[in-house]
Amino acid sequence: MTPLVLLALAGGADPDPAQPYTAKRSDPVTYRVEFKAILTAPQGTRLLRVWVPVPPDDRGQEVRDSAWDTFPADVKPAFHTEPVFGNRFAYFEFPDPKGAQVVTHTFRATVWQLDWDVDPAKAERPAAWPESFAPYRRSEVGIRVDDRFKKLAGDLAAGARGPAGELAAVMDWADRNLTYDHSNTSLVASADHAFTKRRGDCSDYHGLCASLGRALGTPTRVTYGLHLFPKNLPCHCKLEAYLPPHGWVSFDVSETQRLVKAVEADPKLAVAEKAALAAAARDRLRRGFRDNTWLLHSKGTDYELAPKASGRVPLVPTLYAEADGKPLPLPDPADPTKREFAWMTAHRYAADRAVPYPFVDWRTLKPGR
Repeated sequence: MTPLVLLALAGGADPDPAQPYTAKRSDPVTYRVEFKAILTAPQGTRLLRVWVPVPPDDRGQEVRDSAWDTFPADVKPAFHTEPVFGNRFAYFEFPDPKGAQVVTHTFRATVWQLDWDVDPAKAERPAAWPESFAPYRRSEVGIRVDDRFKKLAGDLAAGARGPAGELAAVMDWADRNLTYDHSNTSLVASADHAFTKRRGDCSDYHGLCASLGRALGTPTRVTYGLHLFPKNLPCHCKLEAYLPPHGWVSFDVSETQRLVKAVEADPKLAVAEKAALAAAARDRLRRGFRDNTWLLHSKGTDYELAPKASGRVPLVPTLYAEADGKPLPLPDPADPTKREFAWMTAHRYAADRAVPYPFVDWRTLKPGR
């Protein structure tokens, strides 16, 4: 592994994991959202417990007019915040549930596009990370930091320029070596799965990139949220890395790869156009980008819920539920082989204007930037 370049932060300020996003905001879109969770506990269940993430306010989004409802049982939520990452949950208890129970969350969300415009020459690494960054640098169940990942990370970082350049090399490797596949995925941000299978979903891509980033000394985390348009699986995750002086920067490795593959397969585009668009997509990725069609609801992996569940959770894609202390299985409606689900979600989104999804509509790219 190349030696770490230790630099003081600009202005002498210590890094802080609670630092607000520093990205440029643009193109706000306001959505009316109706989120429903339909849960069917096994017959004879005495207590069904449900945790639903509450989307926070940050520089990328504002959430207003939040209202909760349940059917057919009338259950009021309690609200709890877990202490490690600050994720907030609406918590429900359904005693002796009979048949399906429906939890509905309606709210209004204004979401901005975020652009960090990261310059690898300016991204810095502090001489020492404060203890508050420990949850973002540790080795855990999914985001592992062991000899395999340290060796690969060191090989990839050789010759890279600073922490942003190292992270770009990691994301380039993931783009070249991983295949997006919902029929062969861990669903829980497993670096092991992505590393050994060379395939998976967004969580596997970003879990592996997070592991390699941590192996290089950069704090990383996986963030989860909802795509604000109709699709089989509404949840989607992104990678974030802490790159002073920018703070937390968002990257979407899996969706960028899928966009580039779609561009390269488009018969209407000339070879030169394909090359320019692919380069623009990868440049947008490396500079840090968060789209205005995605709503963040939770950050981090491998933590205790609030209130505590039967055990730690690897992550919470849309919700977490237990029947008499046993987790209900995580569904994956994006996998065409799946037929049975203990719970499912349904969503309705109404935007105040038409908005393109920038990982499908290549016209959102800026070739030759």
